[in-house]
Amino acid sequence: MWQLYHFPLCPFSRKVQLVLSEKKVPFVLQLAYPWRADEPIHGLNAASRTPVLERQDGKLVLTDSQAICEYFEETEDRSPLIPGSAVARAEVRRLTALFDDNLYGDVTELLLYEKMKKRLVLRQSPDSATLRAAMRLTHEHLDYLDWLVDNRRWLAGAQLSLADFAAAAQVSVIDYLGGIDWSGHESAHGWYRVMKSRPSFAPLLKQKMEGIPAPRHYADVNA
Repeated sequence: MWQLYHFPLCPFSRKVQLVLSEKKVPFVLQLAYPWRADEPIHGLNAASRTPVLERQDGKLVLTDSQAICEYFEETEDRSPLIPGSAVARAEVRRLTALFDDNLYGDVTELLLYEKMKKRLVLRQSPDSATLRAAMRLTHEHLDYLDWLVDNRRWLAGAQLSLADFAAAAQVSVIDYLGGIDWSGHESAHGWYRVMKSRPSFAPLLKQKMEGIPAPRHYADVNA
């Protein structure tokens, strides 16, 4: 059994949750807020951020979402998520990094700061200009998701892969924070509804961030 330190709106913890669930790896969740000085993750991860995955015997601690996902890709045969040829695996890793770095940096990180950290930690109001900029960037990323869905069965190719879960983890947080207008993005929206309908996604849709209510549509797999 594993213990996953997370907070509900951490997209990288969500990515790990999805992978563990798809691979049927038993785990329990432990809330951890990196901005609090007394959190145990500061002693488990030198970077002081989530996710942190600790084996319950305390003999193994894994950090960094991609390192965690790759560990279970190598140690669990069930539901391979970086499948195919060397070229296909390279494309999965390329897209996963794109979503983890660019989508997060352009949109998710901004929304987390403006709508979560300012509200819960700094006690400030979000900046409307920053929110508008994030919305514009969201449309640019959704344009690319539209293109991927229109040209492939799944984002990285013919098979469901880690790239789909990395993207869906980011999109789910953006959606929770009210940062998505699906108008004009029917292909990406259809893909996301399929991802939301997977059994591994159901626990994410039930998680709530204290003090930040989710939009009414958030947990509806048809919305």
